[in-house]
Amino acid sequence: MPDLGELEKAFNKRLAELVERAEGIEDDLRHKLDADSSEQAIDLADDEALAGIDNVLRDEVREIREALLRIERGTYGQCSACGAEISAQRLKALPVAIRCIKCA
Repeated sequence: MPDLGELEKAFNKRLAELVERAEGIEDDLRHKLDADSSEQAIDLADDEALAGIDNVLRDEVREIREALLRIERGTYGQCSACGAEISAQRLKALPVAIRCIKCA
């Protein structure tokens, strides 16, 4: 089992980074479209890509918040499906894992 204090610090650091990046993307998405229709098409394509990135960031934010909640509740490292302990190796590879290898 990883050191939960260190893991919590790492999660909080990553969470702050993700939230900052997501806010920057959301600011970019709020811009007004150019009056030129060809520029609008480029802007809309860029916005679609940014929205996809924002969704990925938001998913990671949710996973980290859920992991922090599990740490707080004392259930971090416990499989949500079977209740068995998630291996340290799996948690090292995927710290936000909620299932053991068997149940994944």
